[in-house]
Amino acid sequence: MNWFMIFNYVVFGYFITLSLVYFVTSIFAFRQLRQYAYTLDADPDLSLLSSGFLPPITILAPAYNEQETCVESTKSLLALEYPDYEVLIINDGSKDATFERLREAFQLKEAFRMPVASIPAARIKGLYQSQRIPNLWVIDKENGGKADSLNTGINFCTNPLFCVVDADSLLEKTALTRIVRPFIENSDTVAVGGIIRIVNGSHVESGAVTQVNMPKSLLAKFQVLEYFRAFLGGRMGWEAFNATFIISGAFGLFHRQTIVEIGGYSTKLTGFETVGEDIELVIRLHHHCRKHKKPYSISYVPDPVAWTECPESLKVLHRQRSRWQRGLLESTIRHKGMLFNPRYGRIGMLALPYHLILEGFGPVIEFFSYISFFYLLFIQGAASLLFVTTFFMVAFVLGMVISFIAISLEQLTFRRYPKLSDMAQLFVLSIIESFGYRQLNSYWRIHGVITFLLGRKDWGKMERKGFSKAK
Repeated sequence: MNWFMIFNYVVFGYFITLSLVYFVTSIFAFRQLRQYAYTLDADPDLSLLSSGFLPPITILAPAYNEQETCVESTKSLLALEYPDYEVLIINDGSKDATFERLREAFQLKEAFRMPVASIPAARIKGLYQSQRIPNLWVIDKENGGKADSLNTGINFCTNPLFCVVDADSLLEKTALTRIVRPFIENSDTVAVGGIIRIVNGSHVESGAVTQVNMPKSLLAKFQVLEYFRAFLGGRMGWEAFNATFIISGAFGLFHRQTIVEIGGYSTKLTGFETVGEDIELVIRLHHHCRKHKKPYSISYVPDPVAWTECPESLKVLHRQRSRWQRGLLESTIRHKGMLFNPRYGRIGMLALPYHLILEGFGPVIEFFSYISFFYLLFIQGAASLLFVTTFFMVAFVLGMVISFIAISLEQLTFRRYPKLSDMAQLFVLSIIESFGYRQLNSYWRIHGVITFLLGRKDWGKMERKGFSKAK
């Protein structure tokens, strides 16, 4: 047997294993989603809001060059239906008018606030409080990156829980009430993640999404489908196995004292720099609690929604996906001692191997499999009908099936896209994405693998267009 045939068997094994994992997690996700829906029916948000047992929360929103969206997103945060919370915006040395727009819109004035932790972070230039809205604070600091900004916010967080959101995200009014549920139901909860949805194309008024639409950009439409797979199928499925591995940096709720105990987010100043600060923090939480035999729970809740603007240019999307891949590899490789280690339970035996091997280095196998396939088919002309059919089934058809399942989960549960035409578009996209977009995504992720191997640490620029207004 030659090396070429061995590689083909590896390729088939990779695609089948990856699709099988997605299929299994999707099935379990369906069960979890139904259970969650029953819980909401039996105990609606109103009972929580009137119970008097909701813990106070500090919302931390790092902002860097967010002048196009910072005012609308801050209004969104201030309009939440939650009895006791504050909003802390951390301006990370923005070079645009982010701070000036916040100061003008919310009448900021310098104020004193005592830090309650001492996680290393970049120098603070000023601390401000809104004269109109007392629960809105803004920290103006030197640039240190997102993780550094979050550490600054944690240092000034006096509430037992803090919620991390991106400054360009919009939270739905009930988002805090729903994401806090696991903390109320289980005192061992240390972190909870919420779902992220694409806001491009939807109408926004006064910080709230008033009409949900599919994006106009084809590139953004593909990302809507990807987010369905990642959140409704993937993360909800891992939640069913009690193996939540990733909490998006765009929306997550954390137990403040536990995060302080592990030293906050990883940065240059805390000893390890990564662009995947959200993944690394969750892995470190698992490691810390397992190592010290501390009872804990890390959960994912599918309905508290954060709407975020996704890239609409190939250049920016390339940067984003490359950065995500690099962050995944940096974080998982750092904790390779947990790999297949029974001491770390399902995280060490299932979640970490899957994310490191199949998600981390899998794109390399996938990308070169396409090259191998087309070389055999069109250059050598040596591909048998059986080989072509098998490859097509495992590389294309199985991916379409997983996408169909993710769309079906959306329709059977939350139906945020009520138009039949929107669902029809998504089903068509799940077919055509396998013929160009998926391969392009593999290339971007390979670039992330290469930058990881080269040791690059730059973040990359994210361009914002701002939210669409209702006409």
